[in-house]
Parts: sequence; C-alpha cells; structure tokens
Amino acid sequence: PSVAKSQLLRAIINIAPLAISTTGRGSSGVGLTAAVTSDQETGERRLEAGAMVLGDRGVVCIDEFDKMNDQDRVAIHEVMEQQTVTIAKAGIHASLNARCSVVAAANPIYGTYDRSLTPTKNIGLPDSLLSRFDLLFIVLDQMDADIDRHISEHVLRMHRFRSPIDGGEAALDGSSRYGREDEADADSSVFVKYNRMLHGRKTERGRKRDTLTIKFLKKYIHYAKHRIQPELTDEASEHIATAYAELRNASSNAKTGGTLPITARTLETIIRLSTAHAKLKLSRKVTKVDVEAALKVLNFAIYHKELTEMEDREQERQREEARTHRADRQGPTTTAMEVDDTPRAQQPTAIGSLERIEAFKAIFGQHMRVNHKDTISISEVENVVNAGADGHYSRAEIVAILEKLQDDNILMIAGETVHMIHCGIGDGSIGMEFLVCTAP
Repeated sequence: PSVAKSQLLRAIINIAPLAISTTGRGSSGVGLTAAVTSDQETGERRLEAGAMVLGDRGVVCIDEFDKMNDQDRVAIHEVMEQQTVTIAKAGIHASLNARCSVVAAANPIYGTYDRSLTPTKNIGLPDSLLSRFDLLFIVLDQMDADIDRHISEHVLRMHRFRSPIDGGEAALDGSSRYGREDEADADSSVFVKYNRMLHGRKTERGRKRDTLTIKFLKKYIHYAKHRIQPELTDEASEHIATAYAELRNASSNAKTGGTLPITARTLETIIRLSTAHAKLKLSRKVTKVDVEAALKVLNFAIYHKELTEMEDREQERQREEARTHRADRQGPTTTAMEVDDTPRAQQPTAIGSLERIEAFKAIFGQHMRVNHKDTISISEVENVVNAGADGHYSRAEIVAILEKLQDDNILMIAGETVHMIHCGIGDGSIGMEFLVCTAP
C-alpha cells in the first residue's frame, strides 16, 4: 500500500488516446464485458457494452483488482485471451470486439508484502489469470532517506504550484488566461517549459530537461500505434525461440519460481513487447535489439528480487555524494531560490542567413507535398535542397537548420530518417504538424 499505484493509473488515463477507468469493488462481470437489458418501452432485449467493449483498441485501468469477486474476475478471462466478448443470453448470441490492454493494480493478499513468502503466495491470484498478464511488477515501500526526501519534495511542490487557470503566476502578470497564442504554443511545443515551483531546482547549470508534453505524447503514441506495423526478422524470430526455451528451462529448475508462470502465452508476450519496442522507435522491422530490450523487461518482471539489505544502496548513495561534492568544487550550481537562469553565451553555428533558411523550408516542403512522402532521409534532403536552391547547402548547414527547427519545437533529430505527419496542405506553408527524425 501507499506506493502510488492509483497515481500510475491516472497517468496512463491522461496519456492514452482511449482509456477507461474502473475499480474492482465497483465493477461486476457484466459491467466489464456486456449486459443484456430490457427496453422499458418495447420490452425487447438489447445489449449494453461494458468497460472492456467500450475500451476497444484502448486501455482499461482496473484499480483495487484484489477486491473483485472471483466470479466477476473469471468473466474477463475470455477478453484477455481472445480479445472478444461472447454473449449467449435471452435469445441473443453475439460476439463483441474487446481488443484492449488491461492495466490492473492490487494489494498483497495480507495487506502488506510478506518477504518470508514467495511472490505467488503474496499475490494470491490464480495462475490461470496471472498467465494472461504480460508483465507483473512488485512495487515495495522501501525505507530509504533519499527516496523519502524526493517524494516529500515532489508532494510539497505539487501543493505549492498553481496553474495559470487556477490563478497562478502566469495569470497575475496581466496576460489572458485563454489566449490563442498561448494555446498555439502549447499545442506545438514538444518539451515542457521549465517551472521552478513545479520541477524544483536545477542541479546543473544549463542542463536540458527532456520532459515531453502530454499532447505530444498522445500524438506520438497514436502515430506509432496506427501508422507503424513492424515485421519480425529471421534473426529476431530465432532469438525469441531460443530465449523462450531458456525461460522454460530456468522456471523448471528454479526453487521458488517467479511472479508469472512460464507458459505458451509468455512466447506471445515476448513478441508483443518486441513489436512495441520497434514501434516506439518508429522502425518497420523487429530486430534482435528489440528482442533483447523486451527480454530485459520481462526478466525483471518475472524474477523480481526484493531488497533485503540496504548496504548496496547506502554505498551507491555515498558514491553519489562524493561525485556531487566534486562537482560542487568544480563549478557553482543554481540554488532553489533562482527562478531564471543567466543567459549562456551564444554558440556559433553553421546556419546561414534568414533568406537561406526560408528557401530551405520552401523547397523541402514543396518536395514532400508533391511526392506525398511520409519518410525521407537527411541525405535525400541534402540532394533535394541543393538541386532546387540557387546556392549550395553543405551537410553541416542542413544539420544546423534542422537543429534550429528542433529548438523551435518543429522537429526532433534522433538519427537519419525523417518521419512526416501531414496536416492541412492547402496553404503555401511547409505543410506539417511536426517532424520526427529517428534512426532507421
């Protein structure tokens, strides 16, 4: 208890494009799947969709999963395995799609986690249900001074922070709360603007905070989920088969066992996690690197080892304090009372004049619109721009212009491939909502 399970579910509901929230005590089997009701006027039987049917192609968050009755819990077995809900009641026989992901949060069977028992006995759920979950994480309330201090500082900052809508600092300077310019900036921004009251003090001067906005995360997840369909390569398939055989062998030889039983569903879990990792990179193929990343997460979830001693963490904390002490002696850091950072010296770049930047954007935007292309490499951008421009653009200048557009929250540079999302190409602008550059 008290490890922010409900807060995690709330974060998923805010980020997911489609999410349904429910609780174990307030949900029944028909409420989660589908119910047969009678029309008050005509008396005819009709079907009413439950939470999992309404959450088709989305996420269903179930809090207090351990408080649900066993009969109601069995009702979701078919949904988690076949992704459908079959109803055969009152002369109605129907099959409804329920292709949703289930995220459940539960407390141990004894209220608190007993370290002397195995994870399976602490969880108290049948293997037939646990095997249908891809991952199971045991979150413990560790007594550590550093973690407790970070949590307390975060809670205090959340109590002190007031958003502009609630009459915070941005609304007291005379600006409009609902200005269209502010809304446009918020819609196009990729990273969250730093706020000392909300994010705390900066430990290093000039450190860039890579905190993505919720709106950008929604767009990115929606694009990766619906536009990217990776394919398994031969190397990845062989690695998945070998890893599954090793997991089965390790589970049979283990004395205590893990949090999840190793069944044929685990093989599908590895495939889904590997595909999801490839989608996150906007890659068209599932490679061995994606499989290794999926196995790392799966091994951590299955063979979760509780921290019975604090010696390792205490040693790590001492090493961190030593590194912090050396960093303090090398240069000063900002204090908690500092609100604005001093402007840093401007670094020389390879960007040309403003006219060359506008010409670059015009040629590049026209090429993407005419050819109806979604992806393009930076090398191809160099060839296209130099073919249509009056002056020559060097590779360094093109990269510098892309970095400037990245600073303006127009694109992200992470590799050599540019993925483009079209929106309203009727005007003469570059015709894109945002660009994402990732490694192939």
